[in-house]
Amino acid sequence: MKLPATLILGAALSAAFVLLGLISFVWTPYDVTVLNVAGRMQGPSADHLLGTDHFGRDILSMIMVGARTSIGVALVSVGIGMAFGVPLGLFAAANRGGWVDEVIMRGNDMVFAFPPLVLAILITANFGPSAVNAILAIGIFNIPVFARVTRGGALSLWTLDFVMAARVAGKGPGRISAEHILPNILNLLIVQGTIQFSVGIIFEAALSYVGLGAQPPVPSWGRMLADSQTMIGLAPHMAIFPGLAIVLMVLGLNLMGDGLRDHLDPRLRRMR
Repeated sequence: MKLPATLILGAALSAAFVLLGLISFVWTPYDVTVLNVAGRMQGPSADHLLGTDHFGRDILSMIMVGARTSIGVALVSVGIGMAFGVPLGLFAAANRGGWVDEVIMRGNDMVFAFPPLVLAILITANFGPSAVNAILAIGIFNIPVFARVTRGGALSLWTLDFVMAARVAGKGPGRISAEHILPNILNLLIVQGTIQFSVGIIFEAALSYVGLGAQPPVPSWGRMLADSQTMIGLAPHMAIFPGLAIVLMVLGLNLMGDGLRDHLDPRLRRMR
């Protein structure tokens, strides 16, 4: 079966940044913890392909290490959202129309009332700013997202014949959810996972921008943008390249999500 072009392009863009992040564990062009004040704010050159920042650090090396920070935070936060949100959504759908369903959905509404930035402020006020607390804030925000998607997909299946047959066979709601409902909504969860991954990249950058994410000396795309805002007139490359990294990473994930939706949705496959 031919893969959609958006899926191929999005996967290629995303994989490029994942590869940069993985390579940074073993090699970067320069040590990001070493300062070189004499060579600060240099433009792109043969020695520094993307230039240097206001401390003389190599921007390409910073972007490589920042990739693993952003991707790591987004990946773990999506995992937290799926680990708690999917079971909650399945449980709510299995008890559709009852008080359990109502409590879970109203609890989701309460979490939605606190955006990740507000959650991060509440968490860091007690535990201090860090990448771990950024993960917690984004992960908590992801829980109701996956719970809603899971519940919506599951509700459309509970009235179908194969679920009725499973109930007649004596299977309980939990077993039906695990064996029949969940496998049939995996495509929805995979697509939503790529979307939340891109949202996680943006939220991590935003939290780091305001000082609530990864702390120095760990590089972060968001903090690179924050550091560059007062230097943008003298060294615009300090803002352009980390900003471009965020744009391309998010674009790649969104394209991959659209491509996965087109590829996994049987209705769209029939239309092609």
